[in-house]
Amino acid sequence: MTADSLSDTALTRPMTDPFGRRISYLRVSVTDRCDLRCFYCMSEDMTFLPKADLLTLEELDRLCSAFIHKGVKKLRLTGGEPLVRRNVMGLVRSLSRHLKSGALNELTLTTNATQLAKYAAELADCGVRRINVSLDTLDPDKFRTITRWGDLDHVLAGIEAARAAGLAVKINAVALKNMNEDEIPALIDWAHGKGMALTLIEVMPMGEIGEGRIDQYLPLSLLRGRLAQKYTMTDLDETTGGPARYVRVAETGGTIGFITPMTHNFCESCNRVRVTCTGTLHTCLGHEDASDLRKPLRASASDEQLSDAIDRAIGLKPKGHDFIIDRRHNRPSVSRHMSVTGG
Repeated sequence: MTADSLSDTALTRPMTDPFGRRISYLRVSVTDRCDLRCFYCMSEDMTFLPKADLLTLEELDRLCSAFIHKGVKKLRLTGGEPLVRRNVMGLVRSLSRHLKSGALNELTLTTNATQLAKYAAELADCGVRRINVSLDTLDPDKFRTITRWGDLDHVLAGIEAARAAGLAVKINAVALKNMNEDEIPALIDWAHGKGMALTLIEVMPMGEIGEGRIDQYLPLSLLRGRLAQKYTMTDLDETTGGPARYVRVAETGGTIGFITPMTHNFCESCNRVRVTCTGTLHTCLGHEDASDLRKPLRASASDEQLSDAIDRAIGLKPKGHDFIIDRRHNRPSVSRHMSVTGG
């Protein structure tokens, strides 16, 4: 075998963690910035990273492509809010070449929908087929309270633009004690009535947000018990290797996913890793692990150092997360904010 073929083999080596899980899903934050300030995610006066610290769009493209060459089949762009990154659609269009080649099965994103009216048609033209939208309430006043200044009508218009462009939309809702817990049935009926799936998520203890999460935390086991009084729910075997456990609702025909980082460790089939907008690789959302990919990315025009750094990081991926709300000290399990890590 020649030196070149050895190098090619290293660059395309499949990513398998110490527990035999094949890594095929990459979530990449393109920015830590957001045009909303959801109170369970950010403090009102967030200090964002200097723009000079962020990877360029060209570097993000190269980084994503390196992961695709190593076996990633699903790529999700996140933030912050990914669509507020200047010229982000240039990155989406460039990455779509991997869909055309067959190297990538899916290119998608998670968004708050504030920019969807502007970009939905172009996203569809780039080969994006489905998106996740974060939306916790259908009450305009509650929406403004949760997001601190968001306009619900603007978000709903973005969702309709996405549907009109042919994008499948899944709604992600964080269950918040004493805020939206009584509204979950209305969210289910609304989403399923429009042919959209809904996933419910427990609040995650990530980053200082200026208030305690104990007051926000609603166990989904409790919520599911309440929903069972109204709906007939059948467990599904469906899995994406991710954290959600799905049920089919007989009354609506739609599906509900339950993501329970606090009440159930969902890591046994984890197939994903996350990269921040600064090029830091986190192999687990609930750990403080971090591997710098920016340095090897910038060290050489070749991807050999980058590929080796990825392999080393995957080799340290933990078996599961350790999320817990620290009731004694009222502090988060993980110091970094979700907006930095990527949703």
